[in-house]
Amino acid sequence: MSPKIIPYDIAEKLDWPGAIAALRAGHTRPKAELGDTFLGPSDAVLLSRAAYIPGLGYGVKSFTVCDGNAQVGLPTVQGAMVVFEPEHGQPTAIVDCPLVTEFKTAADSVLGAQLLARPDSRRLLIVGGGRVSRSLIAAYAAGFPGLTEITLWTRRPEQAQELAADPAPEGISLRAVTDLPEAVAEADIVSSATMARTPVLQGAWVKPGTHVDLIGAYKADMREADDALISTASLFVDSRDTTLGHIGELLIPIREGVITPEAVKADLYDLIGGARGRESAEEITLYKNGGGAHLDLMIADWISRAG
Repeated sequence: MSPKIIPYDIAEKLDWPGAIAALRAGHTRPKAELGDTFLGPSDAVLLSRAAYIPGLGYGVKSFTVCDGNAQVGLPTVQGAMVVFEPEHGQPTAIVDCPLVTEFKTAADSVLGAQLLARPDSRRLLIVGGGRVSRSLIAAYAAGFPGLTEITLWTRRPEQAQELAADPAPEGISLRAVTDLPEAVAEADIVSSATMARTPVLQGAWVKPGTHVDLIGAYKADMREADDALISTASLFVDSRDTTLGHIGELLIPIREGVITPEAVKADLYDLIGGARGRESAEEITLYKNGGGAHLDLMIADWISRAG
């Protein structure tokens, strides 16, 4: 059996509710086995992230991250995801890497918010102006029909203005803002997707009842939230296995004694399995989106079936 080749162009046939549902369903299966490898110099590394989920199959997402590619007109990240069926290990699909990552990342965050944010949330703030931010606008609009406003903040105001100039989701006001503390204080959900190495969000800005969704800090030396926010919010993650020992957002405050690993109340397996999430309307919940090959596999399998 020849694997199906799935290019990025198929994105227009996919939908955010389907992606979110695929992650939710994937977490009702047995827990995934995971394995990552890194090869090459730090400025041109090959990453291979593999997962096995009983009943779903196997997946390997291999991609290069070459820092100098932009100078010669090439994407910084290039790669593909290979999906294998569970019974005989036959490859069933080869999916464009950016397609998998785009739907995985935003759907992960929105699923976390559906499980943890207040159901009456109306105002979303997106911090950061990269490609992920456009996905977050569409994914949150689809996952939270009650949203009425999405505000956008970036370090360079013109980036937020450019995003705000895009067509807004139906029924939602889309606008750029320049005062980050004020925007955080007004938001019901704050979703941050930056490349910050030092905290961009402060706990003092966050009002009771807010849900904070952290996406950007994916390395051991990166953080988006300060100690005050990390230590006062109720902490949740998409996967303990891919966050606690790997990502600076938790690794640094644990190492410095601000929190302990036990401060993380639940991950997606726990929450979808029935663990308690938000316990009051006044509680501040914080969700660390760390990604992981098991999420890539869930999304790639869904894409291959939808395509």
